[in-house]
Amino acid sequence: MPTSRVALAGATGNLGVPVLEALLGAGLSVTVLSRVGGNSSKLKQRSNLTIKYVDFNSTQSLASALQGIEVVVSCLATLAIGSQNPLIDASVAAGVKRFIPAEFGMDSLNPLCVHLPVCAPKAATQKYLEAKAQANPGFSWTGIANGLFLDWGLQVGFIIDTVRHTATLYSGGDIPFSTTTLADVARAVLGVIRNQDETADRLLYIHSTVTTQNKLIGYAKEKDGKTWRTTCKDTEDLRRERFGSLHNGHTMEAMDGFCVVAMFTPDYGCDFSTHLDNELVGVKGMDENDLRELVRGFVQ
Repeated sequence: MPTSRVALAGATGNLGVPVLEALLGAGLSVTVLSRVGGNSSKLKQRSNLTIKYVDFNSTQSLASALQGIEVVVSCLATLAIGSQNPLIDASVAAGVKRFIPAEFGMDSLNPLCVHLPVCAPKAATQKYLEAKAQANPGFSWTGIANGLFLDWGLQVGFIIDTVRHTATLYSGGDIPFSTTTLADVARAVLGVIRNQDETADRLLYIHSTVTTQNKLIGYAKEKDGKTWRTTCKDTEDLRRERFGSLHNGHTMEAMDGFCVVAMFTPDYGCDFSTHLDNELVGVKGMDENDLRELVRGFVQ
């Protein structure tokens, strides 16, 4: 592997944890960027892990921490994805070769997605990265679109609730959507690092599988045979409601709703099947039996 020095922001989040484990497991030298007082101090010590405390609003602070780093991976939380410019500027100043932004979700090149408040900052970050790459030939970027987080979405009841045996079926529950396990997203990050020439300055599309809500419920029923309580919701109605939530200051509720709109509505490009980059970055995906076993593992 040509790259050995990687910096990771957001290492203790839902995605950051498996990404960190994948990077360390691949033998890379990893520097975790952490706010003072953040959770990174609780990370298990490893010979190839360094923690540096930074001010994420200070390009100077970040650039100092990034000296000698070749790749920066940003796994910042949803509400922070519009604040990546200082980290990008610092990466350029420090001579970083590749920046992987906190993309990880819907198709941010889809014109409908771009108008959703949860996606607009991603599109703006891409434009900023494109400008920096054009002005600095040694710098490049790669975004990763992976749809919904599959295992996380099942665990917390975001896709279907396997604990309470309930679900809100969007547009009837038969809309095919791309979804990816956290481990496969981490594999894709490694795949970008290993294949930098082929992945430069573009958005990649990956998924573990394409499925529907009703299929997932069917797999759950196969294990325990319980009756599910479902309600139906139109995603356009949800979109309008979440703009109201945003207006009333319920930001996280709004952002979660906008993610649902993008990932359960065909016009928003929720099925990546026709333009996958799985093979390029080493994501094998799962077959029906793999998916069935995954769902059953969450049924209680």
